[in-house]
Amino acid sequence: MSSFQTLQTSIQLQGLRFYAFHGLLPQERTVGGHYRMDVELTLTPPLRALTKDVIDDTVNYAEVYALIRRKMEEPVNLLEHLAYRITEDLYAQFPPIQAIALRITKVTPPISGADCDGASFCLNTARQ
Repeated sequence: MSSFQTLQTSIQLQGLRFYAFHGLLPQERTVGGHYRMDVELTLTPPLRALTKDVIDDTVNYAEVYALIRRKMEEPVNLLEHLAYRITEDLYAQFPPIQAIALRITKVTPPISGADCDGASFCLNTARQ
């Protein structure tokens, strides 16, 4: 028996980079742009993979990445909608996920005269 209690487990994918064609402006849909994404998936405790060392007892982060990559290939107007679609599919495909924190950054947003590191949308959700 363990000498500690597991309070929370999570998987984090940080600094994911994509080239995609999201946005309202025709140029964004034609030329595309660079995006960064961070995602944190809070998992159902107790996570059996802690003691069993079997991939089937956790969420495979390679599969999470593949799902996100597919969604990034489907152009949308708004980062808000993109974040919702990704979140919705993650919950549907991975039952152990209990909460998701997702940040999508458009690295070069179409803001006239802006000198910035990007424009981001953040979505934090929990399974009902």
